Amino acid sequence: MPYFKILAGVLGLACIACQPTGVRPEPINSQTYFPIPIGGVELQLQLALKPAEQQKGLMYRESLNKDHGMLFLFDRPDERGFWMRNTRIPLDIGYFDSHGQLLEVHKLFPFDETLVISRSREVLIAVETNQGWYATNGIQVGDRIDMRSLLIALDALKQKNSSIKP
Repeated sequence: MPYFKILAGVLGLACIACQPTGVRPEPINSQTYFPIPIGGVELQLQLALKPAEQQKGLMYRESLNKDHGMLFLFDRPDERGFWMRNTRIPLDIGYFDSHGQLLEVHKLFPFDETLVISRSREVLIAVETNQGWYATNGIQVGDRIDMRSLLIALDALKQKNSSIKP
């Protein structure tokens, strides 16, 4: 999984495994939410890593719980664009660089197929939340996503995927 290597390199970490002893974890899959703070405010995020997951995003959902969202991690920094095809929930999207720094936030409106393109070409991570989440929580450009928490989530997915037998 190249994402793990990218973030491990950025953080200078080889592997993190933080699982309390005696706790039986829930099964990990593409619907699993991981606690990943942004600017010190915890957000429960699903990870969209594969192209199919990224293309579907939050389409067809009726709602999104408070303080929940979806994180899109790409294989390299670049300009990014998102739209709201088949998405009925009003959202905000935050674009982050490879160091986890928030570069910009944009509003996304239900069913609007206008591409919302980042101004930056340094976007490695995008996080969709309920519309207003960034402002309500005082999250501003320059704030950071907790990269250690993201790395822990990626490691959990990596371990889960490596334990599946073909």
